[in-house]
Amino acid sequence: MDTTEFNFPDLDEIGIDTLDAISFAPNFNKWMYQTISPHCSGKILEIGSGIGNISSHFIHSGADIHLSEIRDNYIAILNSTFKDKNVSVIKMDITDPDFDNHFASSFETYDSIFALNVIEHIKDDHLAIRNAKKLLKPGGKLIILVPAFQFMYNSFDTALEHYRRYTKANLNRLMQKEFSIVHNQYFNFFGMFGWFVSGKLLKKKSIPKNQMQLYDRLLFIAKILDKIVFNKIGLSVISVGKK
Repeated sequence: MDTTEFNFPDLDEIGIDTLDAISFAPNFNKWMYQTISPHCSGKILEIGSGIGNISSHFIHSGADIHLSEIRDNYIAILNSTFKDKNVSVIKMDITDPDFDNHFASSFETYDSIFALNVIEHIKDDHLAIRNAKKLLKPGGKLIILVPAFQFMYNSFDTALEHYRRYTKANLNRLMQKEFSIVHNQYFNFFGMFGWFVSGKLLKKKSIPKNQMQLYDRLLFIAKILDKIVFNKIGLSVISVGKK
């Protein structure tokens, strides 16, 4: 995806480079979509839609999905990418100090909310979870995917301004303050090797596109390995909570 035409003062250069690189791994994006979509139904809100790598799969499936972002450059990209799809894109800060006043009209509106690789960027992650709960209908579900294991923290995490990485246990503890946990798992064991080599050993700050393309071609290995380890370890961890 060519994002060079969008020039904004708040441009998140490393973040957008990373999302752009991931867009070159369509099979991986589809796999992530297939992993979380069974937990999504009804009216869906995506928190932190980025440039639409996962959004596009929901849109093409005909889901009733609504996109949100905090940065103007991402919003412009989303509006441009999906201009013919009649998809709403809203500007939302899930930790807005005046969240209740700014987003009261959206309270108890959504059946499902998901945030993929978002919460680790937020200092007060409990506030983000608490505000997301306000947007859900009774019985609605919140799906969170975040980077796993603090020992994997490296130059990628620093460049992307990650506050932390999670385990299944501490992500569940965070979610259980507001939700009943209905599902949790690790995801993408194979990805740990590339993340460690590029970020820990080579000290790279963004994911190379050619690395993502190679990984995408080897995705069948990643899927097999996740089955072999029974999703007990992975580069990411997923938790699903019910309101």
